[in-house]
Amino acid sequence: MTDTSRDARADALLDVVQEESSRRLKIFLGAAPGVGKTYAMLSAARELKRQGVDVVVGLVETHGRTETAALLEGLEILPRLALSYQGREFTEFDVDAALARKPDILLVDELAHRNVPGSRHERRWQDIAELLDAGLEVYTALNVQHLESLNDQVRRITSITVRETVPDAVLDRARDIVLVDLPPRELIDRLRQGKVYVPETAAAALDAFFSPTNLAALRELAVDTVAGHVDNDLREHMLARGGKMPVRRRVMAAIDGHSQSEYLVRVARRIAERRGAPWTVVFVDTGAALDDARRERIDTAMRLARRLGGDAMILRGHAIADELLVHADREGVGQIILGRTRERLIARMLGRSLTQQLLRRGAHLELTIIATPAERVRARKRLRLMPMYGRRDEYIFASVVTVIAIGLSFIADRYLSVANLALIFLIAVMIVAVRTRMVVAVYTATMCFLGYNFFFAPPRYTLAIANSDDLLAVTLFFAAALICSRLATRLASQVESLRAAHDYSHALLTLGQRLSASTDADGIRNVGGAALAHALRCDVAILSRDVEHRLQVAANSSRTLTLTTQDMAAAEWCEQHVEPAGRYTDTLNAARCWMLPLGSEDHHLGVAALHFESGVSPDIDRRSLALAMVQDIGQALERARLASELEGARVQGETERLRNALLSSVSHDLRSPLASMIGSAGTLSNYWEQLPANERQELLDAILGEGQRLDRYIQNLLDMTRLGHGTLKLNRDWTDSAEIVASAITRMRKLFPELRVDTTLPDETVLLFVHPALIEQALFNILENAARFSPPGEAVRVVVRVAGDRLFIDVVDRGPGIPEEERARIFDMFYSVSRGDRAPQGTGLGLAICRGMIGAHGGSVEALPGDGAGTTIRISLPLPTPPSP
Repeated sequence: MTDTSRDARADALLDVVQEESSRRLKIFLGAAPGVGKTYAMLSAARELKRQGVDVVVGLVETHGRTETAALLEGLEILPRLALSYQGREFTEFDVDAALARKPDILLVDELAHRNVPGSRHERRWQDIAELLDAGLEVYTALNVQHLESLNDQVRRITSITVRETVPDAVLDRARDIVLVDLPPRELIDRLRQGKVYVPETAAAALDAFFSPTNLAALRELAVDTVAGHVDNDLREHMLARGGKMPVRRRVMAAIDGHSQSEYLVRVARRIAERRGAPWTVVFVDTGAALDDARRERIDTAMRLARRLGGDAMILRGHAIADELLVHADREGVGQIILGRTRERLIARMLGRSLTQQLLRRGAHLELTIIATPAERVRARKRLRLMPMYGRRDEYIFASVVTVIAIGLSFIADRYLSVANLALIFLIAVMIVAVRTRMVVAVYTATMCFLGYNFFFAPPRYTLAIANSDDLLAVTLFFAAALICSRLATRLASQVESLRAAHDYSHALLTLGQRLSASTDADGIRNVGGAALAHALRCDVAILSRDVEHRLQVAANSSRTLTLTTQDMAAAEWCEQHVEPAGRYTDTLNAARCWMLPLGSEDHHLGVAALHFESGVSPDIDRRSLALAMVQDIGQALERARLASELEGARVQGETERLRNALLSSVSHDLRSPLASMIGSAGTLSNYWEQLPANERQELLDAILGEGQRLDRYIQNLLDMTRLGHGTLKLNRDWTDSAEIVASAITRMRKLFPELRVDTTLPDETVLLFVHPALIEQALFNILENAARFSPPGEAVRVVVRVAGDRLFIDVVDRGPGIPEEERARIFDMFYSVSRGDRAPQGTGLGLAICRGMIGAHGGSVEALPGDGAGTTIRISLPLPTPPSP
């Protein structure tokens, strides 16, 4: 054995072990009600309970059977969830209670049960799927007639359509399937004894469902189902251990949207299951117009395929056989399943039917033709009742065009030869072919042929043709008309298909362009919601988590769209499980909106809620477009999240750099006043008695001055820290601007008693809605900066004026000034310059703090040249409308 094969075998074995460990579902499968599935499940649970296993009953239906109810004694039973529906009270299985209790084994009966509307999920198998995803081990019971892929076979056997079905994919998740069997005669005896149904129901069941023939056929289906599950497990184990197994080839079912599409999907599931192969359901869109009923059948078949565990795709092209063969070669399809519901006589005679084309060109493929006699009978009946398919208005249009062509031909008959008149009729046929469908174009060609022959071909006003040349001309005209109509119809179909593809691509392209222009998550949500609403013609709301981790509407394309409690519950489930929910799904479908998740399992980025008009269901193309656009929006949000994290990392690095610079600056600038204070205090302590009174006073003043300077440094550091961390709170109030200026000047005179300050104020009172202490501190920092660089004896001027909707405060000094290239940099922290804010005894934080405080109020600070000399620092603040008295 080579190393490569040994590694592959080891990987396969590891996959099998991991898959087995992830399977936590045990199904007790029966052929019919009453065989003892619940009894067997409870018996197994009691045995595990005796072994010390934590077993809890989530929900078990005894149906009044005393022997089954007796097995519940001694087992813990979870309380049921009470629900109201249409004025009545119901109880259902409580999923949240089970998740909170989290036992070793949980018993949940009746896997195929349909929950009461308003429950979290529509079906109980979805409840169990959520429990399995959460890591719980579940025991459940199921009858074989409830399997989705067997629905048609059960209907043929029993003549009863089972409404409550379970996707076969749920069966694939089972670790163990226990077949609970009972001979038909014994089951019928139990039914007659009232151990299955009450007597009235039992009598009806004996006449319909519980016949010996039906029960024998259902037993065979149950055995085949368990055998198929065993075969799949054996195949996986053999592959893991290097056994020889056939190469798995994909199975593909091609549907056409007619009534047998769902039947074809179920057949494909059964065939693929027997082969142990993946499978796909495809529909080829040729661009032809589809009625609403056919679109709905296609959509239903696609959803059924996904529920049964297969893939569903829509292929586009004008030739169905070509698209099927190309897709088969690309995806490694080994078998194509077709339904034969309609046969066109001409296409079959010319060898152009879909089946004949695939047989002729797909020799490497295995073709399975599924015939449904009932559908073929109905199709022939419709063919006899309606020989011409098409709406009445299309034939009216064709008739009008034919009449116009005949009228124009009568006018042109005076000037043109009879042969040339055929061109008028040919144009009429092409006009109809472009505007309608092929069958209507053939009708037009026939009418034009008869009109041309009757009115213009000699002998006129008869259908007889006297000249053999005329016979050839008329025949060629009819052939040309048919060919042109066919080509025109195909061209129109291709144009329609291209238009749909163009609309699809254009919507995605427009969305991508708008998303690329949005830089933050809020902008992406607004742009994405608007694009979705425009492209899908629906109301859209984008939901995201707020700071308190509650799901809230972040963007709404319509003011009239409001989300109900059921909508929010569906949105919560959608985001948590990263799967669609709400309307048009099987999860919480009582909601009005279709919920689509944004983000991935690792990063939940919100939910897109789509609300279509009442009674309007989105077709396949709109659903596909919605999923693609939501995926693009989610990727854009993910990019915004990554950009935010990168920006946070950059800011953190910048913060670290500033912290190092701050420590470097503080270590020098704070050491000087501390050294001065320590020296003065030491001198006073050692030489108090020897020092004259005036020197002692000088030393005390020096200590006080250095302490005040140290206090200002520390206050600046605290202010800068609050600004940098965004914790600076603005307690706004209406304040007179003159009071703020006066208070800052008063503080300055205590620090610089000899400084002269000239003030110019407006004549009228100017009110500001600001945090007074912060604006005063900012103005004080600017005044201190001006005082330190003003020459002795020179005054510092403070000019307050109003211009438009802003207030300007200019602080003008007569100092050496600031070079023009450095004026914008003096507001940076730790700007290293010998002028401006960075005095020999400064930390370089005063003007930086000033800019932060003013900017927090929506204002700005800038450095301007002075009057001939010096510098002007200008503060600009917005002036809101003052309150009414």
